[in-house]
Amino acid sequence: MVEHSDELDSVFGSLSDPTRRGILKKVSKKSMSVGEIAAHYQLTFAAIAKHLDVLHRAKLISKTRRGKEQIVSISPNTLAVASNYLEEYKQLWENRLDSLDRHLQVTNKKGEK
Repeated sequence: MVEHSDELDSVFGSLSDPTRRGILKKVSKKSMSVGEIAAHYQLTFAAIAKHLDVLHRAKLISKTRRGKEQIVSISPNTLAVASNYLEEYKQLWENRLDSLDRHLQVTNKKGEK
């Protein structure tokens, strides 16, 4: 299991902020211009741009030019890396809980005799 990775650090660090999670949720539904994203928040355009920069550096979003606008889209492949990392822990704990369940069932049957 990979315990430390710059990519994972960047992803989880980016997701630690509620504004960035909100932005990611919005652009997961549809690509949006920076102005459209900013309209949802009571933050300055510069603050939104900084949040977008963090998400972009973590490769959670991509930006493309459409005329004078920058269009922001989600980059699902990076989320897949984080999801796979978390899945390893999910499997670990499911295996441990299954083992505990089996142990308790055996112990319970021994106590019934």
